[in-house]
Amino acid sequence: MSIPININNLLSGKTIESERIEFKKGWNPGAVYRTICAFANDFSNIGGGYVILGAEEANGMAVRPVIGIDENKIDSIQKEMINLNNLINPVYNAKLGVEEMDGKKILVIWVPGGPNRPYEVPEEIKAKEKKYAYYIRRYGSTVKASKEEREELISLANQVPFDDRPNIQASVNDISYVLLKEHLRQTGSRLSGSMDHAPISDLLEQMELLSGPPEQLYPRNVALMLFSDKPEKYFPCSRVEVVLFPKGESDPEFEEIPPFSGPVQQMIANTLNYFKTNVIKERIRKVKGQAEAIRTWNYPYEALEEAVVNALYHRDYQVREPVEIRIYPNSITIINYGGPDRSIKLEAFKKGVVKPRRYRNRRLGDFLKELDLTEGKATGIPMIRKTLLENGSPEPVFTTDDERSFFEVQFLVHPDFEGNEVLPIDELPIIEKLDPIELGKNAKIILQLMAENPEITIADLAGKIGVSTRAIDKNIAKLKSVNKIERIGTKHSGIWKIK
Repeated sequence: MSIPININNLLSGKTIESERIEFKKGWNPGAVYRTICAFANDFSNIGGGYVILGAEEANGMAVRPVIGIDENKIDSIQKEMINLNNLINPVYNAKLGVEEMDGKKILVIWVPGGPNRPYEVPEEIKAKEKKYAYYIRRYGSTVKASKEEREELISLANQVPFDDRPNIQASVNDISYVLLKEHLRQTGSRLSGSMDHAPISDLLEQMELLSGPPEQLYPRNVALMLFSDKPEKYFPCSRVEVVLFPKGESDPEFEEIPPFSGPVQQMIANTLNYFKTNVIKERIRKVKGQAEAIRTWNYPYEALEEAVVNALYHRDYQVREPVEIRIYPNSITIINYGGPDRSIKLEAFKKGVVKPRRYRNRRLGDFLKELDLTEGKATGIPMIRKTLLENGSPEPVFTTDDERSFFEVQFLVHPDFEGNEVLPIDELPIIEKLDPIELGKNAKIILQLMAENPEITIADLAGKIGVSTRAIDKNIAKLKSVNKIERIGTKHSGIWKIK
């Protein structure tokens, strides 16, 4: 691969500080890998560094002309490095470039600060019994970290949540201008006025979404989660999978909905839209001697919204498992992998008092809060419980394991809706000759569903048929025009009856 920097400038020390460059006359794997480990640890947060093989150093610059590397050894060095990369713990793959300089070949090993620091490497690469140690850069030299420095290095790494780490597999070009602009517009940011004349990299830097040395900036993970067209490229299985079990999990028949993928905010919106149009139902019950009708929902929207947002906010994006939603006749289960922090006891969820000491995706939460999708401050669980209580729904059921590998929330259907089956749209009954006048397919289905359930609501119809309430309104207008129905109640939540 080509190194994304002018090599002449690199050798002269014009663009990179000398403490970030290590010159080696030849291939010495032990010394080279101790330096790779030190640059990957990036103890001073200076952006990693470069190891140049085939050049000597004087006053922080390469001695010209360079010595060069024997071209017959370049292939064997590259192959050896592939194996040696596995000796770094955790595994780290430095980027290697073969460059021609002064008529000779040199090897340039580019080592950005690693996303999974701290790294350690054997003190002696070739030793049979390998003793590992942490290495850092100090005043332009590679040294073994002292006990205090090792503790500080570990602490430094632990303070950087995954979503705020740079992703060295991506570039600024992987960020969508359209998605970024839409976010700034939605949040009313003053930066939106800069979109037409400022480079996208400037905007990302202002939003603290870039990391790395000036010559090669990397987007942070949260930028890819929100503003890349295909986040699943960087975070495999970051999608929402929905499965319907119309007759319960024990029945072999089930229906898989096409998974929702894309930026986190789009996954949330698409999942919630599916709930609105296909799952959530309202029931209105008139009470004798009372002006106001009693309205109940099979599952209150606000509770499902909190659970979906929390699942995508708190999931572990390093775990290759999707968010799972299972819809049964009388319950909904939402599962995300990468369970709650160990500082939170399961009893806390049951009591509705959740106070985590740390968050897995702090920056992601900040962005979701800007979009009014979450309030943060551990209010999600209390909000779910409060909404269910107000609707008269059963308490939610929270489940995790001792390893905290997953977190599951189960919603039980409101008692008024128990026993209802979840029918796939293509199984809904249709009477083709219900009316001699051509009303259209949806209007015919609406009449059939009304005949089966005289108190069905617009929301119920929208959910059953899989269209918006606005589309139901249009069909209702057609039916009303031929005097087939009459309305009782309000426009959007009232009951329509067949005359």
